[in-house]
Amino acid sequence: MTMIKKSLITAVIISTTAALGAAFAQDPAPAVGDAHEGAPGAEAVGGLRNIIDFDMGSRNIKAILIDGRTVWLGTSSGLVKYDTLSGAIKTYDNRTGLLSNGVFYLSRVGDEIWIGTYGGGLSILNPATEKFRDYNIQNGLGDAFIYDALRLANGDVWIATWSGANLVKGGDLDNVKSWNLFTVKNTAGGLPNDWVYGLAAGKNGEVWFATEGGLARYKNGAWKNWTHAAGLGADYESVKDAIGKVSSHHARQKADEGIADIPVAYNPNYIVALTVDGAGAVWAGTWGAGLSKFDGGKFTTYTVADGLPGNHIFALEALPDGRLLIGGDRGAAVFDGKTFTHIGVHEGLNITTIFSLAASGKTIWMGGYGGATWLPNGVDPLILKKGGAQ
Repeated sequence: MTMIKKSLITAVIISTTAALGAAFAQDPAPAVGDAHEGAPGAEAVGGLRNIIDFDMGSRNIKAILIDGRTVWLGTSSGLVKYDTLSGAIKTYDNRTGLLSNGVFYLSRVGDEIWIGTYGGGLSILNPATEKFRDYNIQNGLGDAFIYDALRLANGDVWIATWSGANLVKGGDLDNVKSWNLFTVKNTAGGLPNDWVYGLAAGKNGEVWFATEGGLARYKNGAWKNWTHAAGLGADYESVKDAIGKVSSHHARQKADEGIADIPVAYNPNYIVALTVDGAGAVWAGTWGAGLSKFDGGKFTTYTVADGLPGNHIFALEALPDGRLLIGGDRGAAVFDGKTFTHIGVHEGLNITTIFSLAASGKTIWMGGYGGATWLPNGVDPLILKKGGAQ
């Protein structure tokens, strides 16, 4: 595999990129972040390489936002703003106004960047002034750990926290009376678990929730949920040989669900990733129990036995052409409704565990433990290079 390593200092133009490690120049950690071009399938298409990798040492990238020529990366060490044309890099962290360096969610709302943090609540950045305003428990947040947010067409805002789901009517964040919090207790179990990891808007005005206790739906003021008993996630016996990980992760939740005796990283009700595709189907990525599709009536679940790279799914992105992009503990895959095509180290990725995905047009970014991968021309050149699906 031929790799071209770019200097941490060199400013580069369209076909190359600057090193993201330079974003952490003030960090006492060793300098990391070289950008690499090359690898199988990396021939140029339209002047851009097919794969550009970024090494970021031990930092995780949990959220990515493609914002025109700018890409925002939410990492375990702060927020990175990267200009894909000039290579310019700027970092925001707790030394520059961000309350918490752990970033788990990113989106653009109007002229602002919304940032969900791990322990610092919701931070909103005005890129023009580079000033933050923050919302936390005193404003109405369920807690300070924000995994997702969703702004609906009517202006309402939902926020996923580890203590329930917030609904801010009309998106009026500065009016404490606009804030509502839904929990297991006040929904009489309609929200099956207070640990909410993902949100997605349905095709008919409903909102879907990924929780550690199953899939939930809020529609016309009413709650409904589905768990493994209804078909969510694969049975343990069908996936146990493909997991192979001893885990005490969220042991309390496993005990509550009667699976405390399962020592490996498996919980079919624990939904880590959620998306709704163009046809309105709900896709739920689980903790060790594979990928489930819900059509409103029944679940269809896919595992390693069906072609998934791994049974732990951490990120999902519905592509404009109807395919599904999947990130997990064993790389990425593209699903066309019939076949899973794997994209991993052999195709040039420098990350084996993928926590975040973003797509805009044909451009795709993937983030994970230790780095990110930019696919300027999408996944198809890699699929063609490897000779189709596997």
